Amino acid sequence: MVKQYFELFDDVYIPGRWELEYPLDENGQEIRTWIFEEGEPVTFEGRIRIPICTPGKALDFSLLTSGIVPIVSARVAAVFAQLVPGDVQLFPVEVEGRSEPYTLLNITRVVKCIDDEASDEVRYYKLEHEQPERLGKYRSVIGMRIDPSKVGEAQVFRTWGWTGTIVVSEALKEALERLGATGTKFTSVTGPSTITPEERARDRKSLELLDTAASARETAWRTLGSLDKEVFMPIAMSSAWPGQRQLWSAIRREGGRTLLVTHGLSDPFIDSLEPSVGFGLELALEVDSAVKDISKGWPLLLLDRVAEEVAAHEHVREGVKAGLFSMEVAGKGLPKALVTSEGRVAVLLGLESRTLPEHFSTPYGQVRLVTVKALLPSELAHVLEHGAQGQAELARRFADSGEEHLSRPKRRPVV
Repeated sequence: MVKQYFELFDDVYIPGRWELEYPLDENGQEIRTWIFEEGEPVTFEGRIRIPICTPGKALDFSLLTSGIVPIVSARVAAVFAQLVPGDVQLFPVEVEGRSEPYTLLNITRVVKCIDDEASDEVRYYKLEHEQPERLGKYRSVIGMRIDPSKVGEAQVFRTWGWTGTIVVSEALKEALERLGATGTKFTSVTGPSTITPEERARDRKSLELLDTAASARETAWRTLGSLDKEVFMPIAMSSAWPGQRQLWSAIRREGGRTLLVTHGLSDPFIDSLEPSVGFGLELALEVDSAVKDISKGWPLLLLDRVAEEVAAHEHVREGVKAGLFSMEVAGKGLPKALVTSEGRVAVLLGLESRTLPEHFSTPYGQVRLVTVKALLPSELAHVLEHGAQGQAELARRFADSGEEHLSRPKRRPVV
């Protein structure tokens, strides 16, 4: 009988569950979680403290919000210590506000066993991705299937070239289920592919279209500065975006500036499987600082909310294409200096820039690069009072100030 294996997930759909934050060392400094994600033994001394990002129901198994690192209760740690002592390291941790013991679980075995043909879709890092340390490894794996004959006696491991997964044997899965461990979720990674040959051909066609568009955009981004390949922003799925995926890129610019851009509003419409530039635009928001944690900073949060409106509403896209366009989004989590008394933040889209192009080329056509500038509440009031004339006046004054499209919460209003 063929052995069965399962990918072990964190069940994010449990109502009222907690979310765990970046781990801290005994000096309060963030610990680089990637050292626990490579499937290798780690030497670490000292206390590890786990802050709680979102308070809620404590779970026996949770992945840190900062990465694919499991934090487990004492009873789950005991199962791993008993069944697979040679393939894990157990580091005691203190979870904020909890008296009971918890453990950081480090998986120390990697197995090269992904079955490319049976998996729904696999993509590799190539030379054009300019990440030589990852060349030949997986860039993405969807609908993963493994070859059980290549696993050997391993009962828990990460997959070679795609170490963001944790795979467990049927025996280990059943042991955790008998325990009633909360927070665990299992998906089978053995057996035939879940898609038909026709579906696979369609997926490959869509992948070719999306890769061509993404490659052209990356070429354009590199002309604007240094494309930051170290920034990890997980792909989100959205039916409102042309390629049904939300992507972002970070570009480091002169003077310590950071430029954030949407990376998918100009994807081809995936439903039609025809070359196109999607909505024909991408959004760009620039700040005057080297944003350290982009995925948690306010600039990406603001750009994300603006992009949601652009993707979801045709009248917004038409307004953006016609010229200057102002809009408001929710202000929760954004700098107080930008938030109006109604709890909103306004932006002005389409400001001309001396350092950013208005368009860039792709094999499927021209794409407009639309700047996004955060407005102060008094500037929004000026726009609401004077309409298009107010927008034009703001644009002129921003240009005179030398900041044009740059977004800064700590500045004086221009009106």
